[in-house]
Amino acid sequence: MNSDIKIFAGSAGKEFADRMCLYLGIERGKTAVLNFSEGNTYVRIEEHVRDEEVYMVQPIGLNPDKEFVELLFWMDAFKRSGARYVTAIIPYFSYAKGDKKDESRVSIRARVCAECIELAGADRVITMDLHAAQIQGFFKKPVDHLFARPLLAKYLKSLMSENTVVVSPDAGFAKSARKFAQKLGVDFAIGDKTRLGHDENAEIMEIIGEVSGKDAIIVDDFSISAGTIVEAAKMLKKKGAKKIMACLSHIPLSEKGVAAIENSEIDLVVSTDSLSNEQVKKSSKIKVISVAPLFAEVVQRMQNRQSISDLIDTIPEEVYIAAIK
Repeated sequence: MNSDIKIFAGSAGKEFADRMCLYLGIERGKTAVLNFSEGNTYVRIEEHVRDEEVYMVQPIGLNPDKEFVELLFWMDAFKRSGARYVTAIIPYFSYAKGDKKDESRVSIRARVCAECIELAGADRVITMDLHAAQIQGFFKKPVDHLFARPLLAKYLKSLMSENTVVVSPDAGFAKSARKFAQKLGVDFAIGDKTRLGHDENAEIMEIIGEVSGKDAIIVDDFSISAGTIVEAAKMLKKKGAKKIMACLSHIPLSEKGVAAIENSEIDLVVSTDSLSNEQVKKSSKIKVISVAPLFAEVVQRMQNRQSISDLIDTIPEEVYIAAIK
């Protein structure tokens, strides 16, 4: 029993927080959220937090504007209630996609969000698989950046054959995909992807690497329309690949994206519960593994003033067992 740990949840983080609390053997903190008819959001902490260390779980995912603003209100509420140290747990940070000014007259959205979260009262942030690791530098406060890779790799190892290749859908994710391949002890290939606009449609022009006669695991950080992984699967089949799986750190798939996977060459998609997505529950091809026990283990170690560095590359057996239940 870890009665000293106080975990609260925003509207988007209740399922995730409950899984964390189950692992820790505690009750989730009491909160209330009201959404008024004109769109205003009202938040209230319903228990004592003065001089406490608190953890607020709120993914910024399928409704990012609303979820982000609600997170800001929670940070402010905890600070105004006298909480000594407030940690924002953001398993999925959707605005991390806006990590650079790559064309004229655009906002670097991830940097704006980072500054707002800190100004609202966050003393620390725990997140997972940011779209670009350097986004940690947008925050002045400490950021603990976790990875789903060790958990996902351990699960996939129980499914894959010895003749398997890991495939990055583009050069941008190649470094992470190579680490995934090393973790699995298999070969590595890269897709040559082009994207002409902001319409979430991509085209895989070529696969660089040997995939013929092999099972393939396409790895990426997230997918919305499933366009990239479906196109990669088509090209892999064309190149002679056999069984095809896809592995995503986050799964903000749309209804259209789920349908695309159901009708694709992909046999299985493995991802995490970093955001709650009812659409994926409709698919027989999607397996979701919980990373809530990993976040709970991090929180427990922080509370005990222990190191979390070994959790970056390895998963304790008790965390893995809880994750795949």
